[in-house]
Amino acid sequence: MVSKNFYYLGMKYFMCVVTMLLLSCKVANAQKVNYSYGKGIRFNAEDSTFSLKMGARFQSLYDGSLNLSSGDWNDQLLIRRFRLKFDGFAYDPSVTYKLELGLSNRDNAGGHEPEFKNAANLVLDAYVRWKFYRNLSVQFGQTKLPGNRERVISSQKLQFVDRSLLNKNFSLDRDAGVQFLNKSTSGKMVIKQIFSVSMGEGRNVTNRTNKGGYDLTGRLEFLPFGEFMGGGDYFSSDLAREKSPKLSVGVTYDYNSRAARTKAQLGDFTEDYRARLQTFFADAMFKYNGFSAMAEYVDRRALEYLLLEEEATLSGAEQFYYTGQAFNLQAGYLFKSNYEIAARFTIVNPQEFTLQNDVQEYTLGFSKYIVGHTLKVQSDLRYIDEANTDGKLGFRLQMEFGF
Repeated sequence: MVSKNFYYLGMKYFMCVVTMLLLSCKVANAQKVNYSYGKGIRFNAEDSTFSLKMGARFQSLYDGSLNLSSGDWNDQLLIRRFRLKFDGFAYDPSVTYKLELGLSNRDNAGGHEPEFKNAANLVLDAYVRWKFYRNLSVQFGQTKLPGNRERVISSQKLQFVDRSLLNKNFSLDRDAGVQFLNKSTSGKMVIKQIFSVSMGEGRNVTNRTNKGGYDLTGRLEFLPFGEFMGGGDYFSSDLAREKSPKLSVGVTYDYNSRAARTKAQLGDFTEDYRARLQTFFADAMFKYNGFSAMAEYVDRRALEYLLLEEEATLSGAEQFYYTGQAFNLQAGYLFKSNYEIAARFTIVNPQEFTLQNDVQEYTLGFSKYIVGHTLKVQSDLRYIDEANTDGKLGFRLQMEFGF
């Protein structure tokens, strides 16, 4: 029974992709197809009323870890991510859209919960954006919230094999809602503003448990030396080799009025509690002539706990939500041969009543960029020092392939 259901699910994925390709081929019969490796396949309507760019990518990951006390070695080889991407404009270049699907097991796991109607978590991004006045845009649908910079940077464009423990424990992740985006300038300085109103429960939730609650997110970014080349403030490593120093400093404040999950938009769903969570992020990205550095700080607190059941206790609510602080610092240098060496230090300090341990992680990374972030090989060596547990040494090797 399980294998039959898996077969039918696989066929649905396959037919979905085939349908997209057939539609694209129909468009291609009418006009020219533009393609350059690493930039997707683009179709443009002859009357300039429609544009579609298609892309796909996957990551093959080897992940091994050594318990330094017992000597036990555990490892696995898997497809970490497999994504299909579609974006472009419709009717007018001011109206853009994006659709991204996650098809690997790690991408769509977790959909067995009733909040997702026991369905796979396939949809990552699905939104429409309208630039209606100068640099002011409104965006409606599901996508990443404007939280910490490391999370907003695509998993394809990371400096290391994966994101840090700060992101794992405190990320706002994706949510469904509306966002307002603006960009203004003052001399050389560029100022970016984003404000979001979302449901507060994360992506693909169909049965709302957070009734009456919403998530408000505001972010400001300051670029004192002007724009990065090619949007370099939102991809890791200085692949563009900035000819002059570039800096972006960002701050984010998020308020989740009735948090239904242990980590805001992530984690387990609560049954007895709701919390008013606030999260503050501060981050910076610096690049110059092959050198890059990024720093992030986060502080998450519960302002108030709401008890939904008479037998629930406040101490139980405190232990359920993941709150505390974390700091992440990383830097790397890209040689002209497109080899890069990088280092990262992460410290996570959960609040004591959460019953979670303090963690420090030291990471040394080595990468070879063949075609930017689209075709590359990355590896890293990690030492994880977690309080009250045995130390662990980890090694990861990953290849990224896309088009």
